[in-house]
Amino acid sequence: MTQLLSGDLPRSRALTALLVVILLGLLFAPFLFSGARPLNTAATICVYIVLVASYDLLLGYTGIVSFAHTMFYGIGAYGVGIALASVDEPTWSAIVTGIVAALALTVVLAFVIGLFALRVRAIFYAMITLAVASSFSVLASQLSDFTGGEDGRTFSVPEVLSPGFTLMENEVFGRSVDGKLVTYYVVFAGCLVLFLFLLRLVNSPFGRVLQAIRENEFRAEALGYRTVVYRIWANVLGAVVAALAGALMALWLRYVGPKTSLGFEVMTDILLIVVIGGMGTMYGAVVGATLFILAQNYLKTLMGQASEMLSGVPLLAAALHPDRWMLWLGVLFILSIYFFPIGIVGKLRLRRFAR
Repeated sequence: MTQLLSGDLPRSRALTALLVVILLGLLFAPFLFSGARPLNTAATICVYIVLVASYDLLLGYTGIVSFAHTMFYGIGAYGVGIALASVDEPTWSAIVTGIVAALALTVVLAFVIGLFALRVRAIFYAMITLAVASSFSVLASQLSDFTGGEDGRTFSVPEVLSPGFTLMENEVFGRSVDGKLVTYYVVFAGCLVLFLFLLRLVNSPFGRVLQAIRENEFRAEALGYRTVVYRIWANVLGAVVAALAGALMALWLRYVGPKTSLGFEVMTDILLIVVIGGMGTMYGAVVGATLFILAQNYLKTLMGQASEMLSGVPLLAAALHPDRWMLWLGVLFILSIYFFPIGIVGKLRLRRFAR
């Protein structure tokens, strides 16, 4: 178990229990909950865990503030989407071709951006990445013949991943083993492998150097490390994992569009999740993504139920009206920052050491 987690154990009983609950919940989600919405929520959580963890490699472990992460996420999604939409019969080779093309473009862009932009400091690099990401989003919207424009592209997937496919005639724990279930476990397994890779990466000598650069770049340079090279590699590796997360999300949705893959709202969600979970902790991505996506998907429903129950109290019923769910989501975020200034994972680990 220690080797699987790369020696980076949760180091807190409460955190360990929380992570186990999340892992088991995602593993058995298709059998614990019925309906399409819970399964879609679980798949989104899986993808966002990897997406946020790949961004935390930059922000939390290296100290790089980038706004181009959704661009790489979108490249991965568009790579798979365009490849499958361009063939008459969806095949696994088309998926592989799309992923390879997306990764090639991701590596080139991440390297070029890192090569030129990482030589500047802090806010200047953030602004450069924001400009590049915005330009790419506009480009994706304008090239409608290729990308589908604002409407995006829907596409078919190989038969084994299609909802109409049935792998087994008999149900398993009351659930039919269809293409949707197969796709979910492809997404789950892919995200698990990518997360374990990132966990291993940040606990390797390479990851230790990244943390040294974050704490004191001049001291790291004095010790003989070429900090620009390490920062470029971190940028490339984070971008590659983000692109793979985008590819998995595209397979799940069977759709790709600028709002779902390249929108700045996705970037703000990533930033919020990193802060909620805790920067510089891969487990923060797991906890933060789970809580945020659950709140995003179910807070409005819960508020609607609470508003109906409190219909006799007009003021409270109006305050909890479902249309105000974004307001309360903001309140929850503020409260999480107030009570967990170093993130939920950081707070849980700090409590453990304080005993």
